[in-house]
Amino acid sequence: MAKNKVQFQPGLSLPEFISQYGSEQQCRQALFQWRWPSGFQCPVCGHGQYYELKSRQLFQCNKCRTQTSLTAGTIFDSTKLPLTIWFLSIYLITQSKISISALSLKRTLGVSYNTALLMKHKVQQTMRERDNSKPLTCIVQLDDAYWGGKKHDGKRGRGATGKIPFVAAVATNEQGHPIAMRLSPVAAFSKEAIKTWARKHLATGCTVVSDGLNCFSALGEEGFHHTVIVTGGGPESVKIPEFKWVNTIISNVKRSIHGCFHAVSVNHFSRYLAEYCYRFNRRFDLRQLIPRFCYVALRTQPYPQRLLKVAEDCG
Repeated sequence: MAKNKVQFQPGLSLPEFISQYGSEQQCRQALFQWRWPSGFQCPVCGHGQYYELKSRQLFQCNKCRTQTSLTAGTIFDSTKLPLTIWFLSIYLITQSKISISALSLKRTLGVSYNTALLMKHKVQQTMRERDNSKPLTCIVQLDDAYWGGKKHDGKRGRGATGKIPFVAAVATNEQGHPIAMRLSPVAAFSKEAIKTWARKHLATGCTVVSDGLNCFSALGEEGFHHTVIVTGGGPESVKIPEFKWVNTIISNVKRSIHGCFHAVSVNHFSRYLAEYCYRFNRRFDLRQLIPRFCYVALRTQPYPQRLLKVAEDCG
């Protein structure tokens, strides 16, 4: 049986990673190239001539004398960690088949648990913002899903206590192959929540296939081509071909999170889903994950710990 070319493609091996990003100077050179592909540009006046203050690792514009650092205004802003530690954390998170816990990250990087957790959340936030800027297109399989088990308070089903509702969507091409996915927590499966989600995550003109859940009728009201397939529930409903990939994704992501983490905070759940989506959506070229991620990270606003909770509250 032939191997899946995407699944069995070579990633960036650890020896290759070390040879490319093993020193602080190599990391700085890579970030400089990704931040200013056409050469240095002053963030204030746009001038391209500068000189470097070696003792303070700052770039000073020859025209307006503005001083800026390589990481200023980026996700790495104000970090006290060596860039080699940041690059290694990005490598471990992006190249992992499932994920890596903050505890494993702490032990591998040699940093404190709180530092490892903060780094992981910043990486996840970057992934989340990048995917949120790229709406799903073509044919989208849509389904409702839940994370977490019910508490013993007599409530069952969709209204069970302790469950986090989230929308699962997979964009497929004309041949039915999955292209990209999105997993997004919602307050509830209501028409207003689905309308808000659709405006943010679906491209104009795409076709959406969903089951008969009442809230999904909001998709037609928003002007999307909406096909409803009544599944009837039960084990047989997951075998319907039109929902093959979205059901597979829901199953895979739940197994992945359960297998890696003892628990996931409700406050950060969307970031863990975003991490899974980011890797899946860029699975066609694993060797380019670090350059692609860092290019975006250098264009993502700083996220100190106090802002990460605000970003979560904003959805």
